[in-house]
Amino acid sequence: MITRRSAIAAGLAGAALPFAARADSYDPQVRTTAGPVVGLRRDGISVFKGVRYGALTRRFQPPERPAPWREPVRATTYGAASPQRGDEANQSEDCLFLNVWTPGTDAARRPVMVYIHGGAYSSGSGSDPLYDGTRLAARGDVVVVTLNHRLNVFGYAYLARLAPGFEDSGNVGQMDLILALQWVRDNIAAFGGDPSRVMLFGQSGGGAKIATLMATPAAQGLFHRAATMSGQQVTASGPINATTRATAWLKAIGLTPDRAAEAATMPVERLLEAQTAEDPILGFGGLYFGPVLDFRTLPRHPFYPDAAPLGRSIPMIIGNTREETLGFMGNDPKNVGLTWETLATRLSPGVMRIDITPEAVIAGYRAMHPDWSPDQVLIAATTAGRSWRGAVIEAEERAKAGAPAWVYRLDFPGEMASGRKGAFHTADIPLVFDNVEAAGSRTRGPGAQALADRMSDAFIALARDGDPNHAGLPPWDRYELPRRQTMLMDVQPRMADDPRGDERAFFSAIPYIQPGT
Repeated sequence: MITRRSAIAAGLAGAALPFAARADSYDPQVRTTAGPVVGLRRDGISVFKGVRYGALTRRFQPPERPAPWREPVRATTYGAASPQRGDEANQSEDCLFLNVWTPGTDAARRPVMVYIHGGAYSSGSGSDPLYDGTRLAARGDVVVVTLNHRLNVFGYAYLARLAPGFEDSGNVGQMDLILALQWVRDNIAAFGGDPSRVMLFGQSGGGAKIATLMATPAAQGLFHRAATMSGQQVTASGPINATTRATAWLKAIGLTPDRAAEAATMPVERLLEAQTAEDPILGFGGLYFGPVLDFRTLPRHPFYPDAAPLGRSIPMIIGNTREETLGFMGNDPKNVGLTWETLATRLSPGVMRIDITPEAVIAGYRAMHPDWSPDQVLIAATTAGRSWRGAVIEAEERAKAGAPAWVYRLDFPGEMASGRKGAFHTADIPLVFDNVEAAGSRTRGPGAQALADRMSDAFIALARDGDPNHAGLPPWDRYELPRRQTMLMDVQPRMADDPRGDERAFFSAIPYIQPGT
């Protein structure tokens, strides 16, 4: 019998596919360590959505494996996302689910590409149409996995110094990711994957989560390649700052530090709303919650004072986009008609996020690029001084340690809703997934598919062989000092040594503090 709920579920499953689906002759069934799951076979790809990898976990506590089941469970609709502010449709604290796309549930032992979504540490899920793994799985004969995990206060509120029994609370979101990777290790062979060739890739917050996992002992051996896209984590939040943030959050929900344990039973909506309180460390914006240097799960910073030894043997792609902050600032009415005088006001500490005067930034750029407009300087300076700095540090530290890294800069422009074009934050997602025509993609037009072919094949090559080089790209050299070799990703990709070297040198004189640290 077709019910309203089943009709909606069927509609959602169909909407996630980037092209018209054709049902094959069977629905695949796989037995996981917890129990059997049944997916859908479409266009030569078996798809399993909403596969449970963790139980409904007690708030602020480490995740637990799910209780086993005997009867086959239909895995045809995405699982819930972590509670969060914003418009994510399906939210629940019961959110430890993942999704699998595979060419075959056989013994082929294909490379596995696990995507960790962005949204900083506060929002997002693995069910965005841009993350649909159908085309990538078919293109590269790989297994693609996306996942959900606990975010914001539910994944990273650090209560360890305020209440007994919450010693792990500042990193349970990362512990969820580790549990998901343990599920991949234990189950992915049944989905046609190779547990010894697992690659993590992620954009923005997803990349930062990966960088943190590369310094996390419990994650060692669970993945073997990594690729980060506009997502860096040089340093984690220190335990004192994290406690200060947690105290400010508790105050916003009406609790004193000695009553911190009561947050474990308060309504979800109230906990989320309190996150809008001003951050006491940054002095602007809402409260930041992210990984904490707790000396339990995370014993050191990911890339300070050097690249964490645990991650040095992992081949890694590090990428950013040329006009990164256009994605955050490009549609801001405050930027219309900028002059050199009003630019100084726009380059506030909250925008630059480093300790430098706007006058010094403007003078530096007018000397380096006298032909640039105030608007060009705004986007370039905020990209180079705030977003790109972490990627430069990570690439340089890996080079110093002799760890393999291939660096790219996306130059191909996407188009924003306003019509403005540029290589903004998130523009590389549809290229890497080969989803330039998917719902939500703003990286389209002439040349987009050609570049998607090259970028997705590079990520597939890294997953398969530990090296992103392939016949469709010019030879991609490893990043080394002092050359700083970088692949400029455009319709015609090309290698360049130290692109934006003048901007890099200018900002290298200013100490970099990871936003949130």
